[in-house]
Amino acid sequence: MKELEYPFDARYLIKKKKSLKRQLLASDTRFIDKKVAILGGSTTHDISAMIELFLLNFGIRPEIYESEYNQYWEDVMFDNPELLEFKPDIIYIHTTNRNLTFPSIGTKEEDVKVMLENDLNRFRAMWEKIDATYHCPVIQNNFEFPPYRILGNSDCYDVSGRTSYINSLNALFSQYARDHKDFYIEDIQYLSASYGLDAWADPLYWHMYKYALSMEAIPTLAYSVSCIIKSIYGKNKKVLTLDLDNTLWGGIVGDDGPENLAIGQETSMGQVYSEFQQYIKDHRDIGVILTVDSKNDHENAIAGLEHPDSTLSPDDFVVIKANWDPKSKNLVDTASELNLLPESFVFVDDNPAEREIIRAQVPGAAVPEIGNVEDYIRAIDHAGYFEVTNLSADDKKRNEMYKANAQRAALEATFSDYGQYLDSLEMTGVIKSFEPVFLDRIAQLTNKSNQFNLTTKRYSRADIEHVSESDEYIDIYGKLIDKFGDNGVVSVVIGHINGDVLDMDLWIMSCRVLKRDMEFAMMDGLVERAKGAGLSRIIGYYYPTAKNNMVRDFYDRMGFTKVSEDADGNTVWEFDLKKDYENQNHHIKVNA
Repeated sequence: MKELEYPFDARYLIKKKKSLKRQLLASDTRFIDKKVAILGGSTTHDISAMIELFLLNFGIRPEIYESEYNQYWEDVMFDNPELLEFKPDIIYIHTTNRNLTFPSIGTKEEDVKVMLENDLNRFRAMWEKIDATYHCPVIQNNFEFPPYRILGNSDCYDVSGRTSYINSLNALFSQYARDHKDFYIEDIQYLSASYGLDAWADPLYWHMYKYALSMEAIPTLAYSVSCIIKSIYGKNKKVLTLDLDNTLWGGIVGDDGPENLAIGQETSMGQVYSEFQQYIKDHRDIGVILTVDSKNDHENAIAGLEHPDSTLSPDDFVVIKANWDPKSKNLVDTASELNLLPESFVFVDDNPAEREIIRAQVPGAAVPEIGNVEDYIRAIDHAGYFEVTNLSADDKKRNEMYKANAQRAALEATFSDYGQYLDSLEMTGVIKSFEPVFLDRIAQLTNKSNQFNLTTKRYSRADIEHVSESDEYIDIYGKLIDKFGDNGVVSVVIGHINGDVLDMDLWIMSCRVLKRDMEFAMMDGLVERAKGAGLSRIIGYYYPTAKNNMVRDFYDRMGFTKVSEDADGNTVWEFDLKKDYENQNHHIKVNA
């Protein structure tokens, strides 16, 4: 919904939140359902309503629990029965500097250190209790700067200054986040500074209603929290698709020639475009796939990217579509080539007409209003398309992985026999039970895989860790390596043991390894483990969505028998483990 995309009209959202919610719930979106507990040190009613709106727009339907005013600590530490019964999937702790006690002016350094340690220990006790009781991710606010500075500029370095105290406590919170998985900081120190500290909080609203934020700042906070949640549950965008002329450089390469483009350090506008290019290139390091969609002759596009002052080069892009086809067609074709959905894309173009065409022709693709070139970075960055919650080794290699896929596709075209092509890849698979080193990637894959996801279930890292430590599950992951490179962890299977039956909770696979026998290798590994556990049957489930139609007959291909199908297309399948079984994978050498 356009009204909920950044930049949004805060007053409009607050005024129309009920009607917007009705529209979102009435849409044909296939939501994932999550329970979100909001534990507040101030009034959170409108924060809760805004978080609900943004999450619905991201495809997440939240059921929300709110603590009573300033009962965030008590709800956790004294086991509030309502919170226990709610069983949250994620907990957001909304605290602000209103929930702190600051040192008095002149307090000695050793006493300030004791106060900091006491504050940290109080929060840490709560975080650890959440981990032990709820086993779910935690989002914790850090603290915004105080609204005034008694010590003036020295408030930031005098040990008794409030600004100094907040900086020190925020640093301790950050260290805790670095040391603990499934713990995330909502950086309201940055948000409030970006928004404008004087506008961020309204003292009148605090004293009258116990709102720690001004009403108009609430959507900004809620959007940021929602970006963290949608990242945890795999709703991030994956691809930046970029125009070239007047987007990555100033000028039109076909008309002006590459030598006359505005790029580099010689002019002020060249510097602005260079800064934007560096910003784009940095996204490769967090696993964002870069592509080009430009109305240009291919040779001119390459000449522009090979400009000696260009930060980006042709090698930085997985796909370059520089032609005179409609950009909407190019984007859809790129999505098909990458085995991704168009809704995974962010389309960046300086031309408002092209942006409007993509919005109309490619539903789901994000199309930011980027303004002038000096605004490009802010417009993309504040939108939170690529919010980082876990950064795996596979993320950092993603562009190289997709480039290797293009090489595989080129090789495939030289073979008339598909089996010979698969053999030529010299594939090696690693299929094992979950291992600690891969838990982050396994959790990430469960949340990112949409097309090859039979049950649509999503798992946090804490959920995956619980599965890996429990005897009640059979869990396996699969890695795939070939002569072009390591694809990383590409498949995950989780089954819950119920007597002598294995109920399949999850079967997913990355679409970049489709039709390469990996699904058969995983089936072989699953059957081996299920038989080894003395089980008699495997029961598989398929729940159709708008995205996973490609796997509707998956269990049939794996040798299962359909047991039932309801009016919504949900199917149940059975595999008899007592019958003889021959391995179905013939092209991957598996190291179990």
